[in-house]
Amino acid sequence: MTGVVAAGGGFALTGTANAATTTETTSTYSTDDAYTSSSRRTVNFGAADKLVVGREAGETRLSYVKFTPKIASGATVTAAQLKLPVESKPVAATLSVHSVASSWSEQKITAANAPALGALVASIKPSTTDATLTFDVSKVVTKAGTYAFALRSSATTAVTRLRSIEYGATTSGGPELVVTARRTTTTPTTAPTSTAPTKAPTTAPTTTPPTTTPPTTTPPTTTPPTTVPPTTAPGECVTDALLVPSCGVLWGAAAGGFTDTPRDQALKSWEAMTGRTATIYHTYHKGDEQFPTKPEIAMTQDAQNPRVLLLNWKIAYNSTWAKVAAGAQDARIDKWSAYVKKNYNQKFFLALHHEPENDVNATAGSGMTAKDYAAMYRHVITRLRTNGVTNAVNVIAFMGNEKWMAQSWWKDLYPGDAYVDWVGLDSYVSVEKGYYHYGDMGDILDRQPTGGGLGWYDWAVKNHPTKPIMVAEWGMYHRTKSITDKAAAFNTVIPELKAHPAVKAVVYFDTASDDEGDRDISVNSTASSLAAFKKVAADPMFKVTLGK
Repeated sequence: MTGVVAAGGGFALTGTANAATTTETTSTYSTDDAYTSSSRRTVNFGAADKLVVGREAGETRLSYVKFTPKIASGATVTAAQLKLPVESKPVAATLSVHSVASSWSEQKITAANAPALGALVASIKPSTTDATLTFDVSKVVTKAGTYAFALRSSATTAVTRLRSIEYGATTSGGPELVVTARRTTTTPTTAPTSTAPTKAPTTAPTTTPPTTTPPTTTPPTTTPPTTVPPTTAPGECVTDALLVPSCGVLWGAAAGGFTDTPRDQALKSWEAMTGRTATIYHTYHKGDEQFPTKPEIAMTQDAQNPRVLLLNWKIAYNSTWAKVAAGAQDARIDKWSAYVKKNYNQKFFLALHHEPENDVNATAGSGMTAKDYAAMYRHVITRLRTNGVTNAVNVIAFMGNEKWMAQSWWKDLYPGDAYVDWVGLDSYVSVEKGYYHYGDMGDILDRQPTGGGLGWYDWAVKNHPTKPIMVAEWGMYHRTKSITDKAAAFNTVIPELKAHPAVKAVVYFDTASDDEGDRDISVNSTASSLAAFKKVAADPMFKVTLGK
């Protein structure tokens, strides 16, 4: 005892200090992860659900991960492990981890702008049976901060695929940094303080039995979603001035993705294979390109097979959304306006920078925040209208990914009802049970944000009840080396569309190999898949006439 302090009618003791050592292990998941390709140097793969390393068919791929672990001030890191879950059997070749600068983001990194590889941190040679690859990064991770690593493989004829954070959620399923830290805390040893009461109570406490009021039960009021009620005209379903069908659902497609086949020819072949003409023909453009092109125009002027264009335009190509909103690309907008007015007077769908979530950089001043996107959208639509482009029907095309839907900025993407005619969704499911986004048409429409909340369809109907919904891209896939029948998933399309009446258009994205080269979204990957899809295409709900 080092001292005694008198206090009123009692006493208090102060004592010596004790030192206590605690050890804590914490897990942090990647804030950013992506891979790069030597043969597709300007392509970003930040939204991929996998990381790829190695060299195959002349293409070298590196992967990058970034973490921001929280480590208490004064704590000593005793161990730090980088854990990477394996997506498929790893190649038995040395994998090495290098430190890199942390200035990159998963939305922007490409082989052309990736940071240079720094010092070697750790290396392992995995077994082909490993489910998780573990690297000791203790010599680098020593305190709280941001740490970024690059992963490379010595393999020259094969690649190893790992799971990115997009495979699971922001708190599971992807790259993980496990940190063990020791911390010493000092606490005083103090005897309890006892103070005698100055006066004993003279009144016994009054005990009043609780008053119980039976609960009042009010039956819940259920308000059905507000949608645009279809007006069924006798005889046929016809589109109106904003291309909304009076009944039924518009049928569309983009075919031949990531191939050299001309898109118009690919679509015609797809239509012949599936048995129905695509009323919506989906194409993609960027920057200063002038479109619709002559082949695209010809597809919409086929009297026997009338179609309407869905044109994607990345107006901010080689710029930023903020710069576009500030007028930096007005010359680009004006030139395109003049081209459209001169060459094309039919109605068309216009989607400005589809899937914007994948390109958001939430850092203030980046020029690519969600609010920058909304401002860009408003500016472009306002200028097009001022320039006399009156035949564009505007679609905002969200990704509908659970990770992005859970972001605080997601709601800021919407530019306002005055600028949007249709609310769109780009979404896909796997038909491989247990694989990322396994599901069916209901999962495409009703995917919920990480942590829970309204599914995408319910969110759209609740927040934008007057807007028709377009599934602007959808598809059902399996890995190219894991061929799986899609028939069961395709069989859910018609029932789910009937259960989601605000959906007025669906546009399939067909390719036998996606931009990562690993997913087959084609409708004919098996004979039974094609047979099931043809039944979907033949449904009379897709018999819609384009209005004049």
